[in-house]
Amino acid sequence: MAVAEQGVLPAVRGTAPDSLVLADGFSCRTQIEQGGTGRRALHLAEVLALALDGNLPSDHPERLADRPDEPSRTARWGTAAAVAALALAAAGAVGALAGPRPAEEVTMSDQPAVDAVEAAVYTVPTDAPEADGTLAWDSTTLVLVTVRSGPTTGLGYTYAPAATAYVVREPLAGTVTGLPAHDVPRANELMCRAVRNAGLPGVAAQAVAAVDIALWDLKARLLGLPLVRLLGAVHDDVPVYGSGGFTTYDSARQERQLRGWTEEQGIPRVKIKIGESWGGREKRDLERVARARAAIGDTAELYVDANGGYTGGQAIRVAGRLGDQDVTWFEEPVSSDHLGTLADIRGRTPMDVTAGEYGYTLPYFAHMLAAGAVDCLQADVTRCGGITVWLRAAALAHAHGLDVSGHCAPHAHAHVAAAVPNLRHLEWFHDHVRIERLLFDGVLDPGGGSVTPGADGAPGLGLTLAEERAAAYRVE
Repeated sequence: MAVAEQGVLPAVRGTAPDSLVLADGFSCRTQIEQGGTGRRALHLAEVLALALDGNLPSDHPERLADRPDEPSRTARWGTAAAVAALALAAAGAVGALAGPRPAEEVTMSDQPAVDAVEAAVYTVPTDAPEADGTLAWDSTTLVLVTVRSGPTTGLGYTYAPAATAYVVREPLAGTVTGLPAHDVPRANELMCRAVRNAGLPGVAAQAVAAVDIALWDLKARLLGLPLVRLLGAVHDDVPVYGSGGFTTYDSARQERQLRGWTEEQGIPRVKIKIGESWGGREKRDLERVARARAAIGDTAELYVDANGGYTGGQAIRVAGRLGDQDVTWFEEPVSSDHLGTLADIRGRTPMDVTAGEYGYTLPYFAHMLAAGAVDCLQADVTRCGGITVWLRAAALAHAHGLDVSGHCAPHAHAHVAAAVPNLRHLEWFHDHVRIERLLFDGVLDPGGGSVTPGADGAPGLGLTLAEERAAAYRVE
């Protein structure tokens, strides 16, 4: 009924009282009759039978249902039904011979269109100073995109500089507005072409990603479906791992965070940052890993992320020590720009070597996979061009026999992550989890170590902007 409200029911309510409402599908006729239109839809067979009887009135044809049945009339209805079936079959055959209608003929008239694209910027201070091996920060900026079709609004977002909003408002909004709201891959392709001269990798790709996510959210809302149902689920539950353990944390804060995930929330896998000061504090890195293992016990999985802070030889040396603490995931031991070095480290260390979060285009992932650089591909839906491209990156990994892991932005990833067969898990990143809980209602619960997108039946991503809470952090 929600879908019918987008087109069929308003059209029926707007017809003249003496017009004939014709529908050949049972569900469509039922929706018209039960949708508050005050009208009854007739099947083509009914119309033909009444025409054969000469009893087709011009005042209110839906009153024909109240006429008593007669044997001759019943026979004529059977004949008319056969004629109607032949007519419909002939129409289908003619359509098949003529070929499919050009896309331009069907999309603009038969689908809801994108009416508006808007962007807003929110900056949220961290709850403590944060740093990894190669960067420090004290706030995080989220660029929110909303797209509208009639009364329905979809939202998407990316973690990116405020300049991203300008890219959304200028080349992308004009590109997307007016397109069929259901044709998200078309919009994605046109957006990528629109930013050619600006350079797709980086801010432009993040802008494309935010709009793409919003368009998928809009499409699912128009259809009244959770996004995971629109995409088609492979998994009911999406495993998550707790991620944080910043190099700025002291021992007590790191332990509280790790125990919060493993003991309070039941998340059986966690990750901390290492590679502090571009690999300049290797001894402290190893001490922090040992303390992390002591905090979570022997049963939880322990991951580390160097954010490209080590050199190749240093990463191999550190990996040998990490094995003593049963570390099973070594993320970006060196910069992901150096695929050959990553591949070399992968071949010489016992744990999985992972990377991919800085992939802004599909060829980037193809090159990484072809180089044999990773054991698990990390793709970020808010950077790589949105849900459209994330699905393609996951398919590339699947073709290479590898898993994919969603990088950060957990609520932007959850639905699409459930829709791919080679999912390993999703990063439940402290910074982004905190921001998404502040700015949105409808967030997921990772209790037990996984989230279940779409479980409440809410359409789209299931998120709504918490406007009163968010207002304090809006900067543009």
